[in-house]
Amino acid sequence: MLLFKQFFTWWNGSTWGTRFYTWRKGDKVGEDEFGNIYYQGDGGRRWVQYAGYADPTTIPAGWHGWMHHRVDTPPSEEEYKRREWELGPKPNPTGSADAYFPKGSISNQESRPTVTGDYDAWRP
Repeated sequence: MLLFKQFFTWWNGSTWGTRFYTWRKGDKVGEDEFGNIYYQGDGGRRWVQYAGYADPTTIPAGWHGWMHHRVDTPPSEEEYKRREWELGPKPNPTGSADAYFPKGSISNQESRPTVTGDYDAWRP
């Protein structure tokens, strides 16, 4: 069962295809405090292998900037310090009791605020 799970699921870690690609083409760049490992490959492609469950919300701010090509130097090669206004990562609450439901949605019975009429729809 474990072999089947590893072969076909991407949310329980890396698939075998990702592991093989990482083994062949990936250069390990660093690791964060959660155990996620970051790689860079041909053409500047960057990816992460999550420690356990694949949850992008566990990527810290410094690594997020590197993953999205906002900075060229990964946090492992510089003295990156989190600023006081930066929040730590928190899990995505979608599908849980902490999920956000706006007023007036099916899951939130509070009434929506009334429209003030200060909006004009765009017409071509």
